Amino acid sequence: MFELAVRIAFSLLVVLGLLWGLAKVARRPFGGRGAGPLRVLARQQLSRGASVAVVRVADRALVLGVSETGGVSLLADADPSIFAVPDAPATTGAPLMGSALSGATWRQALAFLRSGRT
Repeated sequence: MFELAVRIAFSLLVVLGLLWGLAKVARRPFGGRGAGPLRVLARQQLSRGASVAVVRVADRALVLGVSETGGVSLLADADPSIFAVPDAPATTGAPLMGSALSGATWRQALAFLRSGRT
C-alpha cells in the first residue's frame, strides 16, 4: 500500500513538473525580450476590444490605438524617454511585485490589517 502511494505521489510530481516546464516555455516570446529595433513599452486595455500601446521603433515612440477588428491607428508620435521605466533594484524581487507570491504583498496586507483600517 505504501509503495503504491509513493508511486502515485512521484508520478504526480513528474506530471506537475512537466506542466510547469511547458508553461515556462509557452510564455517565452519567440524573438526574445526587446530583441531588435521594435519594442512594446506600455499597453493599456481600454475596453474588451480596444487598447492603446506605446511602441518604441529606433529612437521614436509611437502611440498606437489597437482595435478588436485588427485595426491599428497612429495616435501620436512621442519622445521615448517619456515612457522610460526606472530600473527596480535587483534585491526587491521585481518580477513578483504585486503578485500573491511576493513577500512584500503579504507584508503590506498584514500591515493594513494590523492598522485596523477598512
